[in-house]
Amino acid sequence: MKKIHSRFFRFGWLFLGLFYAATFAVILALAYTGNLPDFFQYIPHYDTIGHFVLYSVATYLGHRLLNCRKLTLLRYKFPLWPFLFATFTITEELIQQTSPNRTFSWLDMVMSILGIIFGAWLAEREYRQKQG
Repeated sequence: MKKIHSRFFRFGWLFLGLFYAATFAVILALAYTGNLPDFFQYIPHYDTIGHFVLYSVATYLGHRLLNCRKLTLLRYKFPLWPFLFATFTITEELIQQTSPNRTFSWLDMVMSILGIIFGAWLAEREYRQKQG
């Protein structure tokens, strides 16, 4: 019975991760095409807060789904998903310079990286607690 519950639980996390990845992609596409809903403009600092929250949740889910796997580079261990996602994040923020609807922002990049660090920390903390 425990094995069936574990598979179902794992499937739920996978579904949640894929759903969030699709949501993240839609938000990114809306931002690049200049079609984010106007009501966001009424929320103070929505962009800065959004970077932190969106990237925290994406990192937490990705890192958890990969069971907090590590990548060894130059004798240092880096959390695999956060490392890959941070690489994507920095690249994506730099590419914004070429978009007519987006602008490069150091603050956005810092908030995204802080979100990645926070999401990784949460996933690692939960993973360690489960390991006992």
